[in-house]
Amino acid sequence: MNEDVFNISVRKFLKELGVTSQRELEKAVRAALADGRASAERPIQVKAVVNAPALGLTHTVEGELDLK
Repeated sequence: MNEDVFNISVRKFLKELGVTSQRELEKAVRAALADGRASAERPIQVKAVVNAPALGLTHTVEGELDLK
């Protein structure tokens, strides 16, 4: 395995994941605030799952978005 190629590939995937996820979260939060489904007074629970079935990998990260 070429470590440099692998490292660049992983970083490219994570960059795409981060950029697109942030964009979608921002859009969803704004919409939820506008129509009353969310309040800036309460944090929003979030969960991200990275799945690589061929590797038997499921990695979950949970957290919350503070809107105050």
